[in-house]
Amino acid sequence: MKTRLEADSIGELELDADAYYGVQSLRGSRNFPITGRMMHKELIIALAQLKKASAMTSKASGRLAEDKADAIIQAADEIIAGKLHDSFIVDAIQGGAGTSANMNANEVIANRAIEILGGKPGDYSIVHPNDHVNMAQSTNDVYPSAGKIAMVALLKKLIPEEERLYDALIKKAQEFNGVLKMGRTQLQDAVPMRLGQEFHAYASAVKRDIARLNRVKDELHRLNMGATAIGTAIDGDPYYITYICDNVSKVCGETYTQCDDLFDGTSNLDIYVSVSSALKAAAVDLSKMCNDLRLLSSGPKTGIGEISLPPKQNGSSIMPGKVNPVIPEVVSQVAFRIIGSDTTVTMAAEAGQLELNAFEPVIFYSIFEGIESLTNAVRTLIDNCISGIVANEKRCDALLHASVGIATALKPYIGYKESARIAKESLRTGVPVRDIVLRDGLMEKDKLDEVLKAENMTEIKRLDR
Repeated sequence: MKTRLEADSIGELELDADAYYGVQSLRGSRNFPITGRMMHKELIIALAQLKKASAMTSKASGRLAEDKADAIIQAADEIIAGKLHDSFIVDAIQGGAGTSANMNANEVIANRAIEILGGKPGDYSIVHPNDHVNMAQSTNDVYPSAGKIAMVALLKKLIPEEERLYDALIKKAQEFNGVLKMGRTQLQDAVPMRLGQEFHAYASAVKRDIARLNRVKDELHRLNMGATAIGTAIDGDPYYITYICDNVSKVCGETYTQCDDLFDGTSNLDIYVSVSSALKAAAVDLSKMCNDLRLLSSGPKTGIGEISLPPKQNGSSIMPGKVNPVIPEVVSQVAFRIIGSDTTVTMAAEAGQLELNAFEPVIFYSIFEGIESLTNAVRTLIDNCISGIVANEKRCDALLHASVGIATALKPYIGYKESARIAKESLRTGVPVRDIVLRDGLMEKDKLDEVLKAENMTEIKRLDR
C-alpha cells in the first residue's frame, strides 16, 4: 500500500496515500476509540454545509481565491450529497470540544478539493485544511453551529411522525367515542368514561409535545458563526461576519441568523438542554401511553382486556399462542434511553467552563440518538400498534356494570356517607348499587335511572358564556 507522510504540531504520521482524511483526523481516531460509531451523517452534512457557506462568503469578500473556493464548494457538495462519509473516521464522542470533527471535515474537503484542482491528496500547498477550508472559522463556532443544523434536520423527520401519531390517536378517539367503560385511578375503579376520551387525552399530550418540539427547532436557527474562538471574531473579517449566516441560509434552504451575543452563543449550551427536555417530555408521554395500552389490553382472558392490540409476533418460546405487547414495550425502552440521556445532556451543559464548553460531542451524540430512535419508535407505534387497536365493547360494558364506581354519581343527591355505605354493601354482597338505592327508598326510580345512566356521567357540562 502506498503511503504519504503528514505532520502536525504533535509530530508525523504515515497515512494511506489516497486517504481523504489527514494527520489530525487519524490522530483523533486513534485517541478516541470510544463508541465505535462515527459522527452522525446529519452532522457530517451540516459540517460540509458550513464549509460551503464559508467558502462562498470568503470568495465574495475577496479573501479566498476563486479556484480554491470553487473546489472547496464542489467537495462540500459531494459530502452533502452523501459521498466521502467513510472518510469521517473520528468517533462521535471525542475530546477537544469537537476539534477532531472539524479538522476531519477540513482535511477531507481540502484533499478532495486538491484532487479537483489536479493535485494529489496531502499536497496542502494547493488547498490547506486550516488556511483555506477553515478560513475565518474556529471549531468553536463551526461545531456548535453544525450540531444545531443537524438537530433541525433530524427534528424535521421526528415532528411529522409525531403529527401522524396525533392524527392516528384522534381517529381512534372518534372511532371509540361511543364505547362506555370504567375509568380508573391508582388502578382502582373510578367513574365511567368513554374509551374515546381516553384516546383523546393521549392525542392532547402528543399535541403539546409537537408544540414543544417546534419551539426548540425554531430556537436552533440562531448560530454563533463568525464568533471564531470565543466571540471576538478574531481571524474573521467584517464581510464574513456580516454575511456568513445569509450564505448558511442559502446552502441549507432555510433561514439561520446570527446570535445577538456571540460570547453567549459560544459558551452557553442551554438550547441543547431545552431540546433534550422537549425530547424527554415526548418520550415520557409516549411511555405513559404505552403503559396504559399494555394494561388495557392485558389478558386476554384474565386481565382488563378492554382493547386488543394487533398481534405482531409470537410472545413465548415455551407458551403456545401467547402474544405480547411488543410494540409498546419497545417504545418504552426508547423512552428510558432518552430519559437517561437527558441527564447526560444536562450535566454536560452544566460542566462548561468560562468561554467554551468542551462537552458538546457527548451532547450531540445523546440528542442525535434520541431524536432518531424516537422517530423510529413513533413510526412503529403508529403502523404496528395504534392503527390496528380494536375496542372490546362487550368487555368494557361488563366491567362498567360490575363496578361500584357509579356510586359517585349518587353523592350530590344522597350525600357522601350514604353513597359510601351503598358502595361497600354492593362490593360485599354483589347486589347492584341501583337495587340497594331502590330497596332503601333513597331516590325515585326515574330519577335514579337518569343519574346512573353511564352516558350522562361522561358528558362535561358547561354554561354558555
